[in-house]
Amino acid sequence: MVAINSTSTEIRCQEKSRGGLSYEVILAEPAPNVAVPKRPVTPGKNVSAEEIEQKLKAAEERRISLEQKKMADLTNKLAKIEEATRKKDEIANEFINQTKEQLESKMEHHVEKREAIISDLKEKLKIHSQEIEKTREQLEQQKISEKVAIEEKLKSAQSLRDDYIKKMLERLKEHNTNKIAEIKNQIDQLESQKIEEKTRIIENKLYTAEQNREKELKKKIEKVQQLERRAELVRQNKAAQQPLTDENVEPIASSG
Repeated sequence: MVAINSTSTEIRCQEKSRGGLSYEVILAEPAPNVAVPKRPVTPGKNVSAEEIEQKLKAAEERRISLEQKKMADLTNKLAKIEEATRKKDEIANEFINQTKEQLESKMEHHVEKREAIISDLKEKLKIHSQEIEKTREQLEQQKISEKVAIEEKLKSAQSLRDDYIKKMLERLKEHNTNKIAEIKNQIDQLESQKIEEKTRIIENKLYTAEQNREKELKKKIEKVQQLERRAELVRQNKAAQQPLTDENVEPIASSG
């Protein structure tokens, strides 16, 4: 800043803290009782107001140039920061996408594996049910066959008994009635004992066969129940894990 108020001119020079020079030009009479500092006189050179103005303009231009340079450096730094931020965001997005793909792949593999286990359990249950039904039919058929065989044996025994009695009666026709009756009674008792013994043996066999059949059916039913419990447990785990899976996948999907 330059102000012209009188012919006396005082020039003060001060160095700024950030480079460049600051000039103060005072055009006024010096105050009384104030010692005017002596300025060194440059031989053969007088500084005019125009030269001072030019120097001030040059200093201002240097200051502006320095500020522009600082602004350019700051702009470059901001651009580098923005570029680094952009790259960081790209890396983060890429990581999120890869993580999402990996999680989706794992979830698909887990679901496929679980469905395969459930399908395998269903197939095993079906096979065991068919085996149980087949065994039951075989046991029923065996029971019917044994019952028929027992009836045939009883009929045969009765026929043999009748034949034996008939033969004994024919042989004992010559004996008196009491002797015949006694012998017949003895024969009836013996035959009755034999028939009872045979019947008891047959009943024991039937009872043992029935017990074995019930034990076999019980074992197979227990196996089927175990498989059903396992299948139910798998279904319960699937139903319990499905909401958690949706809750975990949705935030990942929303964040990329």
